[in-house]
Amino acid sequence: MSQTTRHSRREIYQGRIFRLEVDRVTLPGGHTLDMEVIRHPGSVVLLAMPAPEQIILIRQYRYTLDRYIWELPAGSLKVGEDPDAAAARECEEEIGLVPRIVERLQGFHPTPGFCDELMTYYRCLDLSPPAPDSSVQKDEDEDIEPRTFTLAEARALIRSGEIVDLKTVAGLSLI
Repeated sequence: MSQTTRHSRREIYQGRIFRLEVDRVTLPGGHTLDMEVIRHPGSVVLLAMPAPEQIILIRQYRYTLDRYIWELPAGSLKVGEDPDAAAARECEEEIGLVPRIVERLQGFHPTPGFCDELMTYYRCLDLSPPAPDSSVQKDEDEDIEPRTFTLAEARALIRSGEIVDLKTVAGLSLI
């Protein structure tokens, strides 16, 4: 049970993916201050495995880093979207394959100090090409190249510093 008292909330910014709010709160220790909070609808992270010892990573351009990085496929939830359905949608959207098996693994809060996002991890198995009439398309900001790695190769990318994305490091720890 929370012992925090919220006195007020101001919305500072509403974007395409998240919104920024400032809450005036009194914390359990008695301090009153402004807390900046990013409100995020949540996301799904995919461990797409074409075989037991293989994982599909994507090479994606990330504007904030101004470079391409290797990472697990992932995507934000749409308003009201079921995370299980989002996992299947994102798998088709980002790697061009449809999972027949979507297994929920675990959820993590990547940055709980300022953001309420919950990343839910899914193992996607029994992958096949999409139906010819599929309408699923990549998002307009995505420049993605999928590639299959062995789990040993993916873990070596972490050790070598080629994987710099913490959601990917956390996801690979689940398998």
